[in-house]
Amino acid sequence: MATGQKLMRAIRVFEFGGPEVLKLQSDIAIPIPKDHQVLIKVHACGVNPVETYIRSGAYSRKPALPYTPGTDVAGVIEAVGYNVFAFKKGDRVFTSSTISGGYAEYAIAEDHTVYTLPEKLDFKQGAAVGIPYFTAFRALLHSARVKAGENVLVHGASGGVGLAACQIARAYGLKVLGTAGTEEGQNIVLQNGAHEVFNHREVNYIDKIKKSVGEKGIDVIIEMLANVNLSNDLNLLSRGGRVIIVGSRGPIEINPRDTMAKESSIIGVALFSSTKAEFQQFAAALQAGMEIGWLRPVIGSQYPLEKAAQAHENIIHSSGATGKMILLL
Repeated sequence: MATGQKLMRAIRVFEFGGPEVLKLQSDIAIPIPKDHQVLIKVHACGVNPVETYIRSGAYSRKPALPYTPGTDVAGVIEAVGYNVFAFKKGDRVFTSSTISGGYAEYAIAEDHTVYTLPEKLDFKQGAAVGIPYFTAFRALLHSARVKAGENVLVHGASGGVGLAACQIARAYGLKVLGTAGTEEGQNIVLQNGAHEVFNHREVNYIDKIKKSVGEKGIDVIIEMLANVNLSNDLNLLSRGGRVIIVGSRGPIEINPRDTMAKESSIIGVALFSSTKAEFQQFAAALQAGMEIGWLRPVIGSQYPLEKAAQAHENIIHSSGATGKMILLL
């Protein structure tokens, strides 16, 4: 290691496995930004379910080992590489795609993936924007092509992506229904754009949704747990309705006939399939949401960096999400 090389604390993963493979190390070299890159001093980092799948080795994209997890950070620009003109040291920013990993005191990102964090949002909220809001926006506007006046059911609405979907759908003129598994979760969903909320732990909650929407059915369902809900979703849809799959934790048996009479669609969404131009489009809409005030991330449980393994344990096994899980640095 070069003399004078500055060091930082970061979580490192040397082998795929359970939460215990997340190792806190305090002798990691602070990375140096190259051309078109910035170095961010991380104040907060979002924890997303996808990071647990990547860590376990069960995800389609496997990083080279060892690696530092995390992509959603908010903080302050510490240094900029060559040919970076949009940012300078001291700027408050957020990003949804760090290159070096977000569970760390410093992180590198490409300058075109970094956005100014408005003063009205704190760093915790900034770290909650990235994957949840970009995913929800892609699901609603790009995959489902929602139109004002349609109705949308956010199935699992109290987590990071769910609350983002409720806020976006409400801002874009949709009638918003949400589900959550706890009373606290239901209240948060109602406070963040949903017109109605249902408890998905109740045996007959699907009947209650059917009664609420009547004969027409539901135009769009944003689905966080397809392996449990997909069959019910198909029965809830309107003619031409579409289910957008944001999350699934296993297989499910469905009857394809359920898609035929209503000519409904099942569409998967993967944020990282977005082009550079699409990311810029999503970012422009979301920045407007921050300025106008409808984009307001709700922060859930917060952990210090050394408790990252506990955070990974809880994000999968908690009794019901309420807001966005955050690591604080």
